Amino acid sequence: MKLYIFSIAAGVLVGVIYSLLSVRSPAPPLVALLGLLGMLIGEQLIPVGKHILDGTAFTTACAKTQATEHVLGQLPGRNQIRKDIA
Repeated sequence: MKLYIFSIAAGVLVGVIYSLLSVRSPAPPLVALLGLLGMLIGEQLIPVGKHILDGTAFTTACAKTQATEHVLGQLPGRNQIRKDIA
């Protein structure tokens, strides 16, 4: 939870600085979010690709490199599902 609070606080701080400098955000929010998503996916291409080239299935490669958790974050209710299984 602290990570989310720090993230929003950093965003607000940058927004305040932009406002004080009379600067507009460099990209519309949707474009910026899609760019961030692209960065997260791009970070995982090499590790997942290495496993795929070694003959590992795509879903297994994603699990081994924890790519899904990295790109999507901890999904709501996921801890409870794991507790029920374990």
